[in-house]
Amino acid sequence: MLQQARADDPVAASDGGHGRTDYAIAAEGLVKRYGDTIALDGVDLAVRTGTVLGLLGPNGAGKTTAVRILATLLEPDAGRATVGGYDVVSQAHQVRQLLGLTGQFASIDETLTGMENLVLIGRLLGMPRARARDRAAQLLTTFQLDEAANRSAKTYSGGMRRRLDLAASLVGDPRVLCLDEPTTGLDPRSRLTLWDSVRDLVKGGVTVLLTTQYLDEADALADDIVVIDRGKVIAQGTPDELKSATGVQRLSVRPSDDADVPRVVKVLHEYTREEPEVRGTQVITKVDDESALPAVVRALDEAGVAVRELLLRGSTLDEVFLSITGHPAEESRDEGDTDPETPAAETERMPA
Repeated sequence: MLQQARADDPVAASDGGHGRTDYAIAAEGLVKRYGDTIALDGVDLAVRTGTVLGLLGPNGAGKTTAVRILATLLEPDAGRATVGGYDVVSQAHQVRQLLGLTGQFASIDETLTGMENLVLIGRLLGMPRARARDRAAQLLTTFQLDEAANRSAKTYSGGMRRRLDLAASLVGDPRVLCLDEPTTGLDPRSRLTLWDSVRDLVKGGVTVLLTTQYLDEADALADDIVVIDRGKVIAQGTPDELKSATGVQRLSVRPSDDADVPRVVKVLHEYTREEPEVRGTQVITKVDDESALPAVVRALDEAGVAVRELLLRGSTLDEVFLSITGHPAEESRDEGDTDPETPAAETERMPA
């Protein structure tokens, strides 16, 4: 049985579709098992209305399982969740009216044109043909696909297909959007274009749950981040909170003369008592606070080392993830320990 709602419970805060709407998505204690494999092990999530929550973790961490539960494609074995105040199990029909989903793989029909793909989604959602065409034309313009509207989708580039896939998830004008690793396989320019599209959606009031294993993506888009690994939430907070939690900064020194790299290594080692990392002509070490900067500058000057570049920065999300989990976010789990769901069942938006 589900636990009784607490007064400060995000799920309770939006229960029934008639109460408060502090959270567009709220989940408590989600558990999902596939035989002996536990894909989710008591996951809590809360996505504030009109924001982006980055659900961060390596392949097989349970991210897609969480998304599929929220999208009513799976039922949890334990726990509960609401979208827009509606329970994802007992009020799945209402949830589907509010939510759009873009999966890890573009699920457009390549034999149809861009326009035909979007009109088809509109018709499946019960729109009159004229309205479906108007909505399709609007979205094709929004995602800069209007010039390719009447071309077969199989002629689209990877970035164009992902934009069309995102447009398909928006045909029904959902107020909540789940993006499951939307930029996987895209080139850097296409990724940035898709990021801009997500930002525009949020400005328009859409709430976004973004799953990704790319930490720069979470850093660029997310208002809040939940880090998940092996089915458990292991950290959460804003990007800045997570980066500051390590309490470590990186000092990078690049000498004017490449031959001075060993002398820089010696100076930094004497200051930190740790072996610096050398990347070509760049020497990097960990420091505790900003006071290290002037001290290192004086030490380098006393050693007669001229510096071309000196940089002090905080931790990146990659370093935070490595610090928390002991492995990089991009690292896949071992065979047999992967998230068992398959992409074939994923859909952009479920017809009512």
